[in-house]
Amino acid sequence: MQASPVQWVAAGIFAAALIHTFATKTLERLAHRHPRHAGALHLLGEVEVVFGLWAAVLIVVMALMAGSSAAIDYAESRQYVEPLFVFVVMVIAASGPVLSAVSSLMSALARWLPIPTALAQVWLGLAAVPLFGSLITEPAAMTLAALMLRGRVFTAGPPEWLKYAALGVLFVNVSIGGTLTSYAAPPVLMVAATWQWDSGFMFWTFGWKAAIAVLANATAVTWLLRRQIGPETAEASASQRVPGVIQLVHLAFLAGVVVFAHHPVIFLGLFLFFMGFTQAYDRYQSPLILREGLLVGFFLAGLVVLGGMQQWWLQPVVSSLGAKALFFGALGLTAITDNAALTYLGSLIEGIAVETKYMLVAGAVAGGGLTVIANAPNPAGVSLLRRGFADESISAAGLLAGAALPTVVAAAAFLLL
Repeated sequence: MQASPVQWVAAGIFAAALIHTFATKTLERLAHRHPRHAGALHLLGEVEVVFGLWAAVLIVVMALMAGSSAAIDYAESRQYVEPLFVFVVMVIAASGPVLSAVSSLMSALARWLPIPTALAQVWLGLAAVPLFGSLITEPAAMTLAALMLRGRVFTAGPPEWLKYAALGVLFVNVSIGGTLTSYAAPPVLMVAATWQWDSGFMFWTFGWKAAIAVLANATAVTWLLRRQIGPETAEASASQRVPGVIQLVHLAFLAGVVVFAHHPVIFLGLFLFFMGFTQAYDRYQSPLILREGLLVGFFLAGLVVLGGMQQWWLQPVVSSLGAKALFFGALGLTAITDNAALTYLGSLIEGIAVETKYMLVAGAVAGGGLTVIANAPNPAGVSLLRRGFADESISAAGLLAGAALPTVVAAAAFLLL
């Protein structure tokens, strides 16, 4: 495919955004060393800002090269439903009543497990909640799991390498844990209607294999954490006395947003009603994570703008690979581009074989924990958990290392079972 000058420049800007993503940890360290420029360096070190910033650069460059009308038309042609949905579902899922309801359920389940309760709750946060994402969607599962775990695992106690191991397991498990249904995982959603994959097909083709990998990954890292999990922090142990009716109303808002995830007019309307309800019953609420949700939405919107200009080189790569090669190619490409974008490109290929479809989706979801951009919910996890790491920043190299073994487990489950 012959690329235009604008497409080549867009590919270069996308590469710059990737390099910037890997440099955010270094920028945060520089902010501490150079207080005079700390504000700018902190801003550039915010991983959620990276793709939005470079998307703005792309639009400006397009306006200079092709005219302002072409740049505006391109920006307006992108679909921003996913960034909007992730913002809304993050805020509702992280609300005090929802977290209280889920925490109470996990605490009840933890008492039935033959291990210390605090350790059992960590295991459930790494295993049960990611699998629950197949019902409530992956972004909601990521938000709930991150909030459950940050007071126990992502604190000053455990060493950095162990926190990165837990983060890698969380990201991989959320990525594959949404494959038990056809609507919860973004890379599955991109192909489900085109290839006529319903939830029954997903469970029997992907879901049970993903569940085995999720349980194996969660068990391994929980065993590593067994000496690190002590008494809960105030944040983790605070049991808000939220009336059951308030919890049910919040859960109903969450369910409504999930059901209408592809209809922004409806789920945004529900969100506005939700905001009004939280004001009416503010004594039962915790502070809403509006800032974190907006930053994650900004990140994903930037990825949508930048990723839309990469089809010219990505699609030929995807089309040229055989089934097994496509599995490993998708797993690797997912680390540098959103896995939903990969599967979407695959859905455009005519006459694609059944085995090739499986390998594409399996590789895309298996690699969804390798980087912050590999899977749409990952920025939400980074936003909620980064303060538990040195310099309040998550290293791209650390995340890659922490996710490597869980990714191997996921890949083995999809290839061998």
